[in-house]
Amino acid sequence: MELDHAGFLPRERLDALIERLAAGGRRVVGPVARDGAVVMDTVHRAAELPRGTADTQAPGAYRLGRHDPASPAAERLFAWANGPQGLKPLLFAPQEPLWRSVRDESGSLRFEAVAPDAPAVAVLGARACDVAALALQDRHFLDGPFVDPHYAARRGQVLVVAVDCSHPADTCFCVSTGDGPSVSAGFDIALTELDDGYLVRAATAAGREVLADLSLEPVTAAHRAAADDQHHRACERQSRALPARNLRDALLDNLEHPRWDDVAARCLACGNCTSVCPSCFCHAEADTVSLDHASSEHTREWDSCFTQRHSQMHGYKVRPHIRQRYRQWLVHKLGTWHDQYGRSGCTGCGRCITWCPVGIDITVEATAICTDEGSP
Repeated sequence: MELDHAGFLPRERLDALIERLAAGGRRVVGPVARDGAVVMDTVHRAAELPRGTADTQAPGAYRLGRHDPASPAAERLFAWANGPQGLKPLLFAPQEPLWRSVRDESGSLRFEAVAPDAPAVAVLGARACDVAALALQDRHFLDGPFVDPHYAARRGQVLVVAVDCSHPADTCFCVSTGDGPSVSAGFDIALTELDDGYLVRAATAAGREVLADLSLEPVTAAHRAAADDQHHRACERQSRALPARNLRDALLDNLEHPRWDDVAARCLACGNCTSVCPSCFCHAEADTVSLDHASSEHTREWDSCFTQRHSQMHGYKVRPHIRQRYRQWLVHKLGTWHDQYGRSGCTGCGRCITWCPVGIDITVEATAICTDEGSP
């Protein structure tokens, strides 16, 4: 793993980095342990981060615990894999108004754009899988002739501080997608957490500006060796994998595979997988009319291709059965995204496995459908 480090930040000086991130009025968002999960929220100092927290993840299961007090990980702040939230909620809002209409005294309608809420934010602790998913969201909302102005406004205000993943969960498989566990692109600043501090590197002018007056210490050969060893151990810990990075042809050739019926018998179509997925972008739009009918607001909110409503057109449900909806999700995510974006839509975070109430494993299903291997 080749890393170009700007310097070394001792653990006790992480507060100085947080202060620099908050300069100019930025809201610093980082991981906190709350309500039984690691979630992203406003942080003001390192003491609020989840020191010594460990996570145990399995299909349909997520638990927080503590690292052994005698282990160096007991003093680490990022020695866990991921929680239910990625970067998506900060940029692609779960619900937001897009425009409104107002009827004036003469009875004429006036249409008004609603300015997006786009505060300056610094995200501390983004994982490689989520940074890769952010790049996919950027492709969808920002590339091409039709840029989404709400997403664009927030994206321009976000500074990303990534942290290499040292303790992948049992459900992680980012090595097989090529997106982790160490972050390689798409960040402003990246940290590699070691036992005594952080190797720090910057990739943008904004990131270099934050680091400019932190008085980082030189990176030693021992630091580099520890980071390299940590990276290899994190890769070796991952036991799950997709059968290939491009499954387009294999999936399209197996649209009538009996496995679709098998997984449909287990799937609840609850949409948990799409809610926690850092790259899914399905949404619905609706109008809310005021009680006096003088105004209405057009709102966008997250939706899921697992709902019957999402495929409904003029009262006709295009995909009325769970089998069809699960197939649509998997074939699009792992297959036809290649046609749209030049790669799979999966970054190997494993959240869809962890947060599925019945523990459906996307790596098992993809392997069974594409290679005729695997079992429920």
